[in-house]
Amino acid sequence: MPNRRRNLEVGSANAESGFTLIELLIVMSVILILITLAVPGYEAVHKKTNETSAMNSVRAIHSAETEYNSQYPSRGYACTLAQLGGKQGASVPTPDAAQLLAEDLAAGTKAGYNFTVKCGDKNTSAGVDQYNSVQIIATPIAVTKTGNRAFCSDESGTIRFDPTGGTNCTELLQ
Repeated sequence: MPNRRRNLEVGSANAESGFTLIELLIVMSVILILITLAVPGYEAVHKKTNETSAMNSVRAIHSAETEYNSQYPSRGYACTLAQLGGKQGASVPTPDAAQLLAEDLAAGTKAGYNFTVKCGDKNTSAGVDQYNSVQIIATPIAVTKTGNRAFCSDESGTIRFDPTGGTNCTELLQ
């Protein structure tokens, strides 16, 4: 008889355990409120991370341009990211694929930003163009979604930014 009584007590305890529908709805409402508060903060962190990555990528491109200029002085600066890129170790580096830049960055898109390189003034000697200046530009793929600011640099390595995400980089990055 004691075993039967214990089984009945356990059975009634199991019947009363668990959550009611109201309790579950309250918990879900609290979770939804927390998510709606967290998402804007996450988006801001994500944009900041993309912008930091873009600044570091501009520095990497500048470094590759400087190396390119010293390795191929008759060419000066590279006018495309493809010239700085190329698959590492696939073949001997050339002025058209110098293998100085990671493949993902040489493709022109990384971490929510588009990257371009523009050459400036040039000298032509023996049919070869030598570019004496270069501009590196990083713009967000979707302004306010992947980043707020655009970043630019030149052969000096100074990084400036455009707070509107355009290519008019006038403000000095500090």
